[in-house]
Amino acid sequence: MSLPVFIHPDLSAARTGEAFSLSGPEARHAVTVKRMGEGERLELIDGTGIRLTLTITAATGKDSLEGMVESIVTTPEPTPRVTVVQAIPKSERAELAVDLATQAGADEIIAWQADRCVAKWDGKKAPKAVAKWQAAADSAAKQSRRARIPQVRGPLTTPQLVQELSRDRAAGDAAAAPTVLVLHEEATASIKDVPLADDVVVLVGPEGGIGDAELDRLKEAGAMPIKLGPEVLRTASAAMVALAAIGMRTQRW
Repeated sequence: MSLPVFIHPDLSAARTGEAFSLSGPEARHAVTVKRMGEGERLELIDGTGIRLTLTITAATGKDSLEGMVESIVTTPEPTPRVTVVQAIPKSERAELAVDLATQAGADEIIAWQADRCVAKWDGKKAPKAVAKWQAAADSAAKQSRRARIPQVRGPLTTPQLVQELSRDRAAGDAAAAPTVLVLHEEATASIKDVPLADDVVVLVGPEGGIGDAELDRLKEAGAMPIKLGPEVLRTASAAMVALAAIGMRTQRW
C-alpha cells in the first residue's frame, strides 16, 4: 500500500538521514485526522517534483510532527508537457474538472472565460475562484500520489488566450512551437493521429460548446480541432480523457 502524501511548502533544505519537520494544516491532518504517530511513515511533496519519505519520530502538539528523512527522490518533468485550458464549467462541475485533470497528469491548468461559459468570473470573484481550483489541484495531487502539482492561473478571455497562443508561436521556430488541440465534436482529425510536440496545449470548451467565430479565432492562433471519439464528453471529464490518450501515445505513461 502506498504511503499517505502531505504537502510541505519547501523541501529544499531536507537531507537524507537528517531530522525534518512538518507543521500547520497538513501536519494537523496527519496527526489528528489520520492519527499517525511515532514509527509510521509518510511522504512529503512540495509540488516541484521532490518526493521525501519520512519516518515520524514525534508528534508535537496537534499541528506539528518531527521525523527522520529516509529518502529523497526528484521526479523529472514528463514529456510532452501538457497544459489544460479549461473553459469555466458551472459551479458544481468546476472543481471536478480540475480534480480529474490533475489525477490524469495535467502540468498546468488555465481557467478560460470562453464566449459561451455560463459561469462568469468578474474581477472580485476571480482570485477566490482560482484559489479554489488550486486547492482542488493540491488535493487531487495528494490523492493520486503526484510529486508535481499543476499550477492554476487565469482566467483568460478568448482574445487573451488567442494573444498568448499567437505569442508562443511567434517566440520560437515552428518545430519548437507547442501543439495546440481544441476538442470539438465536429472535428474530423482524431487525437490518435495528430503529431505531438514537446509542449501540448489542450483546450476544453464549456457546456454550450465553442461557437464558429470563436473556433475560427483559435484556429488562426494555431489551434487544431480534434475529436476524442464518437461520444460527446462532459466538459468536466474531457481533459481527463484527452490526457489519458496523450499518455498512451507518449512516454508520459
